Amino acid sequence: MQCVSLSWKSSQNAKVFRLNKLRIVVSFITLAFLAAIVLRTDLNALGQSLSRTSWTVVAVCLALVQLQIVLSALRWRFTSRRLGQDIATLKAIREYYVASFLNQTLPGGVGGDAIRAWRMRGDEPGGWRQPAKAVIFERLSGQIAFFILAIVGLSVWPLVTQADFGQQLRHYLLFAGALLLAAIVALYVAKPKWATQNALHESIAEVFVRRGAWIMQSTTSAGVLSTYVIIFFIAAGATGAQLPWVACLTIIPFCLVAMLIPTGFGGWGTREAAAMALWPLLGAAPLDGLAASITYGWLSLLGTAPGVIFLAASALKRRPSHA
Repeated sequence: MQCVSLSWKSSQNAKVFRLNKLRIVVSFITLAFLAAIVLRTDLNALGQSLSRTSWTVVAVCLALVQLQIVLSALRWRFTSRRLGQDIATLKAIREYYVASFLNQTLPGGVGGDAIRAWRMRGDEPGGWRQPAKAVIFERLSGQIAFFILAIVGLSVWPLVTQADFGQQLRHYLLFAGALLLAAIVALYVAKPKWATQNALHESIAEVFVRRGAWIMQSTTSAGVLSTYVIIFFIAAGATGAQLPWVACLTIIPFCLVAMLIPTGFGGWGTREAAAMALWPLLGAAPLDGLAASITYGWLSLLGTAPGVIFLAASALKRRPSHA
């Protein structure tokens, strides 16, 4: 029996290694794709667009990133408490800064979340399971908010673009319904290895429904999502694209959803490709979409910079002292 268990663990480790290797390769391919996009554009025009960003815009966007991280950390702390792990507020914020920075800089876009769960593990056997579940559910809460906004955008798109109301609205509503159905199926059918189906349902109910959990999850996720959209909208205006407000319901959410694809570094590449494809739908140039996306990217990365300090402080604290 022990040999079978060791063989299974070895097989699982090999699968994880292959998956991580593939993710790293795809991440660098995505980065190369971004470089190709930039090199094929008018670099002088792109540089002029990027240089329009004022210090006021930088300050406002960086402040919004801090609000985004704090709200996300509070959502994570609430989720963890509902699953039985109490994390101090300041510790949750500190760890979320670290995870956010690592998500922006490690290949795959989810490395920081994995490290966040690992750093919260307990000493007992399987002490990583509850922290991992909390991280997954916390990110799921945010992704549900992203997809709801995307569905709303799909629903109003025919009205915004003045397309044929009957055909286009039916098409987008059917697509939105399919996305919602897929999300429900993934949520209630998927069975993690750490729990039985009943235990999973209990955890979902405790985290998202019972005792007013839905209020906390919806308000924090709406707040976090709003900061993402507002930062992107401000970045677009700062680089020269005067988008209408409906962009916050249509093209910007789809650019942000493209970031959820677990490839690349912090959404770089997929986000820019989406922006260049979607910007013309509201009368803006692809170059404007690229400039806005790049500006959004570096502002988001700079906003997570305190994570470097917290990570370094943690490393120095664990470093053994020598007499």
